[in-house]
Amino acid sequence: MANRDNAPAPLVLIANDQEWSARSIESILGPNGYSVVRAYTGQQALERARAAQPDIIILDAQMPDMHGFDVCRALRSDPRFSVTTPIVITTSGPSGRTQRLEAYRAGAWEFLGQPLDGEALLLKLGTFLQSKQQVDILREENLLDSGTGLYNMRGLTRRAREIGADAIRRREALACVVFAPDADETTEDESPSDVEIRLSDQVGTVFRQVGRGSDAIGRLGPTEFAVIAPATGADGAVRLVNRLGEAVEATRIPVRGGERPLRVKAGYCAVPDFAESAVDATELLLRATTALRDLRRTGGEERIRAFEQVPLQYPS
Repeated sequence: MANRDNAPAPLVLIANDQEWSARSIESILGPNGYSVVRAYTGQQALERARAAQPDIIILDAQMPDMHGFDVCRALRSDPRFSVTTPIVITTSGPSGRTQRLEAYRAGAWEFLGQPLDGEALLLKLGTFLQSKQQVDILREENLLDSGTGLYNMRGLTRRAREIGADAIRRREALACVVFAPDADETTEDESPSDVEIRLSDQVGTVFRQVGRGSDAIGRLGPTEFAVIAPATGADGAVRLVNRLGEAVEATRIPVRGGERPLRVKAGYCAVPDFAESAVDATELLLRATTALRDLRRTGGEERIRAFEQVPLQYPS
């Protein structure tokens, strides 16, 4: 049984347009503690996998619009989908060594021919689920973002407190700058949100390569990055934005009709003597994020905004 000690039932996405096959799998999983969500096309499987973040995916190879291998590859390359999620591909067609190797290359954890052995399937899923849960626990305890190698939100918050405590002892300035890619153009085949997420990965790579060793650099979310800069006041924060911005702009991206520089927008908050500040380092981070989001909402061509420039009340 998958569900133990009143834990939430593991969620399995079954992507299969053959009703009899999908019902057969569901009849195995339901009585053994799994909950199920269904998808009937490859595109629907992609959308529901991203939205529901299931614990396991069982994907049929012969989908009506996309091959299951292509769906698997698309999920494995999507930063919005957890890389720890097991994907099992099933097939009623050829299931020899060639097909099995192709499934594994696409990122599947297992490739099974039909008819399925229900008992064997449950044993495999139990092992896969246990592995995923252990990896997820370790990831949550980790302080690094797995996609970029920068600090994650948990790690950045911890470093903010440490750097803030040191700034108080030294009576130094402290600044926080939050960046996001400026994705106002798209490629032919991508939506603006897809482009923004892809460009964020490029921004993270640049920051990791050119960031100062004294700074704490982290990823706040899919499209936002923060730099906590000790001994840095407002003027230094602006110089920091310009320096990192120039490094980012050296990266060019394909758009309709050619290429353009990869640009960023930034919000910041800085205090000249952190020992005299009325806010802590976490609040500094939140204020810089507020400045960035206000800039992205109203800033037009403007590239940087201080928290002090944000209106006290947003218009309704």
